[in-house]
Amino acid sequence: MMTQSDRRKRLIVAITGASGVIYGIRALQLLREVPGIETHAIISPSAFRTAQDEVDMTQEEMKALPDVLYSHRDIGASLSSGSFQTAGMLVAPCTVKTLSNIATCNAGELIPRAADVCLKERRRLVLMFRETPLHPGHIALMEQATRNGAIVMPPVPAFYSKPKTLMEMVDQSVGRALDLFDIHMDHVRRWTEDG
Repeated sequence: MMTQSDRRKRLIVAITGASGVIYGIRALQLLREVPGIETHAIISPSAFRTAQDEVDMTQEEMKALPDVLYSHRDIGASLSSGSFQTAGMLVAPCTVKTLSNIATCNAGELIPRAADVCLKERRRLVLMFRETPLHPGHIALMEQATRNGAIVMPPVPAFYSKPKTLMEMVDQSVGRALDLFDIHMDHVRRWTEDG
């Protein structure tokens, strides 16, 4: 009989259509290097569209990044049930629409459904919300999502790490998001610590 300790740690990564699809892509790329992590991804059609403008990667290359890929429409997928064990879910980037659906428990597609499952099961849900400037509706949605148990983490650069490239900035933000799941990446520069 397989026990939980025999299994790899499962992490859900959702990529939505906000600018910044590189955050979700880098999370999946970096997690491939971490022993004992199994990635389950949902990539929205809008994310594929945004990727055309932002990254040099085909849809097929993006689809090959996770261990398991789900259709955004498959609300009957395994990760739509609380009985499917995960360490939680990272939404990177998180659109206003996705934030709204999560905050209001509107689970008509798999991304908000899987997020809602994480919240009801008291699992970690990290939303790399990508919008600025904010109006009161955005702030109210962030507050509601936080009250429901999510962590809203806009990908704000850490300039104390003295990044030399855009990818170093992305990796720092993704690394800090993964810290919230107790997945610690060696490349993350930490305040007052050596890099």
